[in-house]
Amino acid sequence: MTIHGVTRVVVTGSESTGKTSLARELASYFGAVWVAEQARGYAERVNRSLTSDDVSLIASEQIVAEDAALTEAIRLGNRWLFLDTDLLSTVVYAHHYYGACPPWVEAEARARRGDLYLLADIDVPWTPDGVRDRPGSREELHEEFRKSLAEIGAPSRVVQGTGDQRLAGAIKTVEAFARNSPAQ
Repeated sequence: MTIHGVTRVVVTGSESTGKTSLARELASYFGAVWVAEQARGYAERVNRSLTSDDVSLIASEQIVAEDAALTEAIRLGNRWLFLDTDLLSTVVYAHHYYGACPPWVEAEARARRGDLYLLADIDVPWTPDGVRDRPGSREELHEEFRKSLAEIGAPSRVVQGTGDQRLAGAIKTVEAFARNSPAQ
C-alpha cells in the first residue's frame, strides 16, 4: 500500500547480489530517495560477530531509516522510495543465523510490507568483504526469501543479469508495476 502517494520498492535477496548498487541506481534513474541497508552499517560499526541480541537493534535502526526516507520522499513529492532491503530481510537472516526472530520484528515486517519487491537473483559472482560470510548459502537464502515473500503476500519479481542488464530489467519491472497499479 502506497503511503501518501509514495510507492516503496524493496531490493532484497541473499548477500552479494548487487542489492545496494541496484537500489541506488534505481533511485537515481527515477529521481527518488533510497534507503541503505541498516544491517550492514550496524555490523560495520560494532565490528564483531553479530548475535541474536543484535536483531532488535538492527530492526529498530531499519525502521528509523525507512521512516526518515519516507518523510523525505513525501517532502520532495517523489512517487518512489527505493529500499536496499527492509525488515523482511532482518526476519529471514535472523531465522537463518539464529533459528528465530523477535515476534515484534516479524509483526512489523508484515505491517510495513513494501509495495513491490525485486528479488535479486544469485546469478552474479559472490564477492567477499568485511561483512559477507556465507558464499555457500546463497541458494538456500534465495529460496528462504522467495518463500518469505510468498508467505506475506508481497508482490515480487526476480531480477537477473549483471550490471546494466539487471538495471534495465529492474526499471522495466518498476515501470510495468506503475502501469498496472491503481492511480496514486
